[in-house]
Amino acid sequence: MRAKVRDIMTTEVVSVNGSTPFKDIAEVLIAHGVSAVPVVDAENHVIGVVSEADLLRKEEFREHYYAEGYRPPLRSRLRHILSEDGHDVRSKAAGDRAAQLMTAPAVTVPASASAVTAARRMDEHGVKRLIVVDEDGTLQGIVSRRDLLRVFVRPDADIAHEIREEVLKRSLMVETADVDVKVRQGVVTLSGHVERRSRAQLAVRLAARVDGVVDVLDELQWKHDDT
Repeated sequence: MRAKVRDIMTTEVVSVNGSTPFKDIAEVLIAHGVSAVPVVDAENHVIGVVSEADLLRKEEFREHYYAEGYRPPLRSRLRHILSEDGHDVRSKAAGDRAAQLMTAPAVTVPASASAVTAARRMDEHGVKRLIVVDEDGTLQGIVSRRDLLRVFVRPDADIAHEIREEVLKRSLMVETADVDVKVRQGVVTLSGHVERRSRAQLAVRLAARVDGVVDVLDELQWKHDDT
């Protein structure tokens, strides 16, 4: 019931190789309207990612350190020498090829992962997109925050149909005529009656896991309390 990364990812992904020059990377980002591109080797294995931030960091460093007669304060110099993760920004900023400018390793996710897993990984790493790879690290696609949001814009009728057919009828073997499923703006209301309280609780939990569900209102009644 949960969408997988493979269901929502973009498969037509532009990439660069380690020897791609700074200017060409910038042109790729602008031409394709993206903020980052994966860097791949000859076998299409992802070895890193280079972003607008990586390119701008190089320009910022050059402005601070190569402008004639300019000497920034010590705190500013230290901030530019070491990034938050301790990497030497000077060596990175001095590079002019993708392999030197990129951030590595790239934050990746397998195509088989759930959309929820992808969202959590983005949050953990503070990124807006994930490179999708197979078990060998080969580039498969890219998934962005916007792709994840598409999960929540399913038509209410589709959500209701899935809850009736997949949750109630197939998973719980509940008589769908006894349970009313209403969906409005992604909010599901379950009403009617079932035989056991445990079945009602499970129906609510499973309905909440259906893609596009924002919340579940439990108005179910039961005949036997077996909890």
